[in-house]
Amino acid sequence: MERTYVMIKPDAVQRGLIGNVINRIENKGLKISALRMNVISEETATEHYSEHKERPFFPSLISYITSGPSVSMVIEGGDAVKIMRAINGATNPVEAAPGTIRGDFAIETGRNIVHASDSVESAEREIAIHFSEDEIAGYTKIDETCLYE
Repeated sequence: MERTYVMIKPDAVQRGLIGNVINRIENKGLKISALRMNVISEETATEHYSEHKERPFFPSLISYITSGPSVSMVIEGGDAVKIMRAINGATNPVEAAPGTIRGDFAIETGRNIVHASDSVESAEREIAIHFSEDEIAGYTKIDETCLYE
């Protein structure tokens, strides 16, 4: 099974959308293998978003992502990276299709509810930033035989 990293960002936590996001993930058939709510440290946020370090929005991104609690998750399933990106919708909520998390709940790019890894390589890096391997539960969901050939 492929793994990806997903973060429910502080704006979604403040708006009480954690259950809505998790519901969409589980309804799709993906499984949650690790989950934690915490306020991400500035050091962790800087490592997580290191590819944006030279961008003009970086300081405000770090300030925002560390401003309150977020929910970090390891999600597993076939094509988990691509499926999570599709569930989330376009980064800019104005361009996100209705029925996606961002299309239904977000208005601005800077407060777009969720983050999901953009590749398997990014997922591996981001999971390692937020979780140790012993924090990730390995299990088989009862419905996996119905979801996969």
